[in-house]
Amino acid sequence: MSQNILVTYASRSGATQGVAEAIGKTLAESGANVDVKPMSAVTDLSPYSAVVAGSAIQASAWLPEALDFISTNQHAISQKPFATFLVCMTLAMKNGEKYRPFVTDFINPVRSMVKPVSEAQFAGTLDLKKIPSLGDRIKFGISILLGVWKQGDHRDWNEINSWAVSLNSKLN
Repeated sequence: MSQNILVTYASRSGATQGVAEAIGKTLAESGANVDVKPMSAVTDLSPYSAVVAGSAIQASAWLPEALDFISTNQHAISQKPFATFLVCMTLAMKNGEKYRPFVTDFINPVRSMVKPVSEAQFAGTLDLKKIPSLGDRIKFGISILLGVWKQGDHRDWNEINSWAVSLNSKLN
């Protein structure tokens, strides 16, 4: 019997959506039936044997709609294998790996509601044109000039695919 897995996400600029789609593709290549959907489009978890949920990080936190999704579906999610990931530009900073323990804590609100069987943290993308707030564009622009960040796609597709492959045994 094939698994039915939901990979769901909350994204602002599309980086988290791209990560979710890559995870879904890898899980599907392993033989699972996979739906990849934004959290706002998920109305029923009953068709799924497992859930993978991820959020972009903004101001050191999951997006509000992502936390609302986990909270609203806490009981249903806790009845299934559940894995979670986040996408955060802090990991793309110079020496970003030293911040991984700090970034890992951004999952704490999710952990307080549902216990994940697996967690992952991935760097995201930085495109000033996709930042909606002028103030935030200015802040990021200054940070780029100071060498804190570089614009571009910082997602490590090998890391993302390796994590997705590791989920095969954990989502049963």
